Amino acid sequence: MNVVLVEDDFDVARNICEYLETSGCAVEWAPDGLIGLERITAGNCDLLLLDISLPRLSGIELCHRVRQLGKADLPIIMITARGELPDKLNAFDVGADDYIVKPFALEELERRIRALTRRTARQSHENLLRVEDLEFDVATHTVRRRGLTLPITSTGRQLLELLMRNSHRVVRREELEQQVWGDDVPSSDVLKIHIHTLREAIDKPFDRPLISTVRGVGYRIHDNNDAA
Repeated sequence: MNVVLVEDDFDVARNICEYLETSGCAVEWAPDGLIGLERITAGNCDLLLLDISLPRLSGIELCHRVRQLGKADLPIIMITARGELPDKLNAFDVGADDYIVKPFALEELERRIRALTRRTARQSHENLLRVEDLEFDVATHTVRRRGLTLPITSTGRQLLELLMRNSHRVVRREELEQQVWGDDVPSSDVLKIHIHTLREAIDKPFDRPLISTVRGVGYRIHDNNDAA
């Protein structure tokens, strides 16, 4: 695991680096917020340890910028002497995942890191949907097939997510309509139009269609060449 530690106290940083490196982590240290931002954007960062009181760029502002850069899945743990509730709430509001108050036991920090990365790995797995050669990253709204990024509308993404999460069965029209429009369901032609648009993006550019219509029931996404 590659960890970026942004901490201006040299002794604290050295103790954390030495402990985590003996646990199998590769730790890159940054002594201030701007250097920390450079480390994160330029390197391979699996987890960020971040003090709040930093020179040049505070930990709160750095955390906010990291999230703005699109790194929504990067685990961030605040390590700080500020233990008041407003400080904690402020950190969580800008995107921190965990918060540990100094002084703390290094063993506790390691356990928090492992717990957070396990949870992040599970969430990442749940957010990446696959059917045959089609991939949908629900967290980033990115749809790819055979490595090509496909343009999908917002409504199309909602329909696609339900179809892919239930690729083992036919999804009834009523389910799809409920997913998108709730109780305010438009005419049946509207769903047909959105499915047609989805097919244009998912199936038309490729030799194997994935979306099937089951007349009178609904739709299913699967390999249409599969005899089963």
